[in-house]
Amino acid sequence: QVQLVESGGGLVEIGGSLKLSCVASGLAFRIYTMNWYHQAPGKQRELVAQITDGGTAIYTDNAKGRFTISRDNAKNTVTLQMNNLQPDDTGVYYCNADRFADYWGPGTQVTVAA
Repeated sequence: QVQLVESGGGLVEIGGSLKLSCVASGLAFRIYTMNWYHQAPGKQRELVAQITDGGTAIYTDNAKGRFTISRDNAKNTVTLQMNNLQPDDTGVYYCNADRFADYWGPGTQVTVAA
């Protein structure tokens, strides 16, 4: 059974930082592309950052320069370091594993106080 579990969300002031983590189990983590998605209130889920099985990181324009995605294959973990958080970053952040199938975590809430 595949499980993805996110942690690290919370309430932060404008300009603050959070580090999200996602621990995966039940899959060959090292061969999966891992993604972080953001769903703002009332909006669709959108990709924020991606890291391939080879370690190549890709960011949306909004995340470039502020967010850093990384992975530790030995710990089956992908992290998202988020700096200079803004009110538009508020929402639920989801971890996604993508290769032969598509797996999602339950999400972790991030709230940036306006």
